[in-house]
Amino acid sequence: MSRDSVRIVGLLLWMCVWVSCYGDGEYVLYKDPKQAVSDRVADLFGRMTLEEKIGQMVQIDRSVATVNIMRDYFIGSVLSGGGSAPLPEATAQNWVDMINEYQKGALVSRLGIPMIYGIDAVHGHNNVYNATIFPHNVGLGATRDPDLVKRIGAATAVEVRATGIPYTFAPCIAVCRDPRWGRCYESYSEDHKVVEDMTDVILGLQGEPPSNYKHGVPFVGGRDKVAACAKHYVGDGGTTRGVNENNTVTDLHGLLSVHMPAYADAIYKGVSTVMVSYSSWNGEKMHANTELITGYLKGTLKFKGFVISDWQGVDKISSPPHTHYTASVRAAIQAGIDMVMVPFNFTEFVNDLTSLVKNNSIPVTRIDDAVRRILLVKFTMGLFENPLADYSFSNELGSQAHRDLAREAVRKSLVLLKNGNKTNPMLPLPRKTSKILVAGTHADNLGYQCGGWTITWQGFSGNKNTRGTTLLGAVKSAVDQSTEVVFRENPDAEFIKSNNFSYAIIAVGEPPYAETAGDSDKLTMLDPGPAIISSTCQAVKCVVVVISGRPIVMEPYVASIEALVAAWLPGTEGQGITDALFGDHGFSGKLPVTWFRNTEQLPMSYGDSHYDPLFAYGSGLETESVASIVARSTSASATSTKPCLFTVLVSATLCLFIFPSLSRLLRR
Repeated sequence: MSRDSVRIVGLLLWMCVWVSCYGDGEYVLYKDPKQAVSDRVADLFGRMTLEEKIGQMVQIDRSVATVNIMRDYFIGSVLSGGGSAPLPEATAQNWVDMINEYQKGALVSRLGIPMIYGIDAVHGHNNVYNATIFPHNVGLGATRDPDLVKRIGAATAVEVRATGIPYTFAPCIAVCRDPRWGRCYESYSEDHKVVEDMTDVILGLQGEPPSNYKHGVPFVGGRDKVAACAKHYVGDGGTTRGVNENNTVTDLHGLLSVHMPAYADAIYKGVSTVMVSYSSWNGEKMHANTELITGYLKGTLKFKGFVISDWQGVDKISSPPHTHYTASVRAAIQAGIDMVMVPFNFTEFVNDLTSLVKNNSIPVTRIDDAVRRILLVKFTMGLFENPLADYSFSNELGSQAHRDLAREAVRKSLVLLKNGNKTNPMLPLPRKTSKILVAGTHADNLGYQCGGWTITWQGFSGNKNTRGTTLLGAVKSAVDQSTEVVFRENPDAEFIKSNNFSYAIIAVGEPPYAETAGDSDKLTMLDPGPAIISSTCQAVKCVVVVISGRPIVMEPYVASIEALVAAWLPGTEGQGITDALFGDHGFSGKLPVTWFRNTEQLPMSYGDSHYDPLFAYGSGLETESVASIVARSTSASATSTKPCLFTVLVSATLCLFIFPSLSRLLRR
């Protein structure tokens, strides 16, 4: 670009800023990006009416949003609930166009405050067709690799931005203490220390704050980054019997020592928002807990971002939900919730909150605090300067670089729980053999492989809803061309015996689920998984790959299994599994949760007095890659081999010529 071109671009940019700041001739401080964020917040806040303030506290689902509603009600935020998309198989451009349309409604309101669009991008941009689907958090916890998680956060952020979205409801930093909980796969570990380490994903999603940045203040570092949301505050992973949205019974020390530490880490790293849990603590609904939201989160931890409710979380303060709604609104806002995920009947919420403020049931200072926090996040992330998205990141959605990263995450998340014996391990598998069997309910089902929160809220079954590679497809790509791969989901004994297979790879596990639909007292694998293991492993050496969001009942089958791998919910990149099975890379993952013997033992976590697991927390056999084994073997062989006469003569000759020369050089 020539100097003249640079000058022209600079002049145009200056003119844009001037028009934005001065409008009809009056200088408007909050529109000036050169001003301090705190000054811009104060200036804008001082211009707002009560109606405009309350509008900023409202988040509605895209299904009820229109340009007129955005303008007339001053709506602060819109979201896509699980599976809520512009159209089936929507492209990045479809998403951008839809969101920009809603944004235009916000921008033509009196003060032109941009709305912030949010979505549950919890293992990649999982609601979007063709996006990269990374392993769910439980698998990432098995990697014990915070840098990997940070890189996944960065990749997720740019894919989310590719669709015009600047805000994700992630990460979930729950500490799952009971696998019967239907959201256990959203937790990195039963160990709060692992969960703390994994909050580095926030640095990937939002960017790393500079060294002089004030801790506790939200930070979003560029147009390829998004605002993150630590959730669900607090204790959601500790409910009795793992019942979703239920009651966590523990004293203050238990809450602060197990469930709270990751929030302190998230706030230190600049997380922009915190979502409150549906659950209760010792009988008190978290959505109405002033002590923990205002007192501890905003007070003790000095969190400066905004606190958001969960989906219809205010409704669920009462039982049945939505009874005594006005009282629930008062309780939630007084407790310290700043933005409410309504998400449908927003006029009722707006009318109730307005009335509560006007009759002094809620002090206006509480509304002011909420709105200042929301504006702080919006200014910090540059939403006022760049409210409308474009197509500049479209090619990042499902890019090969991101799929390669997901493949790396899959192989690092695998936990090898059994591998024959020390003298005769089954893994790594030979690529070149006559014939192998691939079997099981999860061997050729991308939806099962990805789990819940994929394309739709509860996930899907089959291979058509998005793009990826199943375990079967990965096996076919990994083996030698001369090896015959036979797939039979549920092979009978006669079929197995008549085919003379060299070995079998069996994939079994859980069907997809999300939230309460996943609560389970039985924790058994999907039928006919047990029968497949029994009939196959009795007839041929088998490796069983368990695809599940948590430990499931395995003790009755372990003895018949030659090799056992926990693959969790790996996502779209099935080649990560075969990378380890065939020895391109070694196994390195460690159990992030305890693998029980039977469900009567639950709840059971590492350190409990009755601890007697099938596989203990932190278990995981390590193996070397084939290349490493060959290199080590070659090196050992070379070291142990006696030198031949030729080698001795060559070495002697080199000594005669090199060492005298070296000596002369040193004397100089």
